[in-house]
Amino acid sequence: MTDFRAASTLTNHIAKTMQFYHPRCIDASGGFFHYFKDEGTVYDTHSRHLVSSTRFIFNYAMAYRHFQNPDYLQQVKHGVAFLRDVHRNPETGAYAWQLQWRDGQKQITDGNNHCYGLAFVLLAYSHALMAGVTEARAYIAETAQLMEDKFWQPEFGLYADQASEDWQILDGYRGQNANMHSCEAMIAAYQATEDVTYLHRAELIAKSITQQQAAQADGLIWEHYDGQWKIDWNYNLDDKANLFRPWGFQPGHFTEWSKLLMLLDGYAEHLQGDSAWLLPTAEKLFAIAMETSWDRTHGGICYGFAPDRNVCDGDKYFWVQAESFAAAACLAKRTGNQDYWTWYDKIWNYSWEHFVDHQHGAWYRILRNDNSKISDEKSPAGKTDYHTMGACYEVLNVLGAFAHHD
Repeated sequence: MTDFRAASTLTNHIAKTMQFYHPRCIDASGGFFHYFKDEGTVYDTHSRHLVSSTRFIFNYAMAYRHFQNPDYLQQVKHGVAFLRDVHRNPETGAYAWQLQWRDGQKQITDGNNHCYGLAFVLLAYSHALMAGVTEARAYIAETAQLMEDKFWQPEFGLYADQASEDWQILDGYRGQNANMHSCEAMIAAYQATEDVTYLHRAELIAKSITQQQAAQADGLIWEHYDGQWKIDWNYNLDDKANLFRPWGFQPGHFTEWSKLLMLLDGYAEHLQGDSAWLLPTAEKLFAIAMETSWDRTHGGICYGFAPDRNVCDGDKYFWVQAESFAAAACLAKRTGNQDYWTWYDKIWNYSWEHFVDHQHGAWYRILRNDNSKISDEKSPAGKTDYHTMGACYEVLNVLGAFAHHD
């Protein structure tokens, strides 16, 4: 049996995952390639998505800090340059959501501004600074201010979701996902700068989503809201597998929130308010995710469940498993409850058997309910295995084994 609580297992798995991407993901003309088949073939060399452009920076920054490979630091700088020079509009501060990159020339195919995208821009700059890219400190402040100016809604304690390319039109949709990743990014910005302002913003977002908004759904976190932050139960009802805005409760987001609440709990002495709500909320969200969505027949955590708590999307997504074992480890450390380690091992064993590609490296993206493969597209735009490697690093932190070569 593989020991998933051994630092060497996690470190070796990260290294093998990095080997899938590095160096084949590098586009010498700028940025990274975003589309990979199972065996590593790049099947779209021109499309660039802001989410992948930023997540590759995270991947390389964390890997540099842990493994001290100078090639990895070069790619952090390579990725930051593409963010600054290609995705970003220096006149408006906007970051293009999607573009085509050919022969050193860009064509913007979707210029909309997404708070979700800016959250990952902030995350990328924060991790770049932690890896030693000193100019990223100014970019962190700049991005946080941009989010403040364009999306922050103080009356709700949350960020709006989407604006037009010129910032003139603010979309009426509101979503928890952009705020969850903004919380994650604010924690990273605090870790990078030690500016407690970022931590307090993360705390406020977390409380707004997991307490205030969850109160509309019996303490559960719904994904979609209207302009007044009232639940929209029908948003994307006919598009349950929408990449960033699926219908239904998302157990993977419940466990991702559990993890984030435990990260905040680790900084309890620096928070503005009472931190007593963090642990019970994290435990509740994790418990409901496992109760409703663990597949007792085929193993693994299903993608979505409906308001009646029946599974509405039984497919298995890679990131759901990864975030869930990270949350289990964080809860195990915080509570001393061995049941969380049992869940950790259970989720990892399932993932090791079905999701990890032991031949080529990295994880498959989506499996059917019976764990059969859906396609040979291992890593389209948005994936980059940021979730899987990030979860491994989080567990290394729990074990006190993240190298931290800062």
